[in-house]
Amino acid sequence: MKIALIQSDLTWENASANRKNFESKINQLDSDINLIVLPEMFSTGFTMNPSAVAETMEGETVLWMKTIAEEKNSAITGSVVITENGNYYNRMFFVFPSGEIKYYDKRHLFTLAGEDKFYTAGTEKVIVNYLDWKICLQVCYDLRFPVFVRNVENYDLLLYVANWPKVRTNAWDALLKARAIENLSYVVGVNRIGLDANNYEHIGHSQVVDFLGNYILEPQETEGVFVVTLDKNEMLETRKKLDFLSDKDFFEIKP
Repeated sequence: MKIALIQSDLTWENASANRKNFESKINQLDSDINLIVLPEMFSTGFTMNPSAVAETMEGETVLWMKTIAEEKNSAITGSVVITENGNYYNRMFFVFPSGEIKYYDKRHLFTLAGEDKFYTAGTEKVIVNYLDWKICLQVCYDLRFPVFVRNVENYDLLLYVANWPKVRTNAWDALLKARAIENLSYVVGVNRIGLDANNYEHIGHSQVVDFLGNYILEPQETEGVFVVTLDKNEMLETRKKLDFLSDKDFFEIKP
């Protein structure tokens, strides 16, 4: 699978400007990209003001993602502030080239920033099937909670989108590697860069880690589009040789 990670600054609470920015970067991609990955809340930044920016499932940003996916013949993913049934969600979309949409609502809301006071937590773990790959969708703070993401489904790729600040970059790097090693899975992490409206600095460190914890793409600190190719067969062969997942613990996660 050929994946494009797009690491960018974000214009605060300005969906139109952010869509325009990402579209200009997407238009630079070759035609053989299978999956485009954008950061968490890529259309607004990590805002605790959802009433000012929330969109519906039929809103402009979701429609834009569908258009991009269809025009580029590539899946696209990233999270957006969504309002539904009187609640707000930090919702990660996975839009197929066909226009079909799957989504995951962030389960672990970032209490340190008060995200739990404004958004409703998701309850379901979501695995997307795409091009014979099982892809697990996760958002930012989810990275700190390994039980929820334990690989009991034999997924192939663990995907994190984030607005992770510079001050905790060491944790971001260490936890992405840990999730790859313990789950014998590829891990892709896409973060933003730049200063947000709350004066939190972000230096990106978007990266790709293989199933043994080795870098395929080392952490990046500049704005850019980074393309990697992942080999599922290589991962499956390693799982046969190192059958660690067969020894995992069994547990039940309560809502």
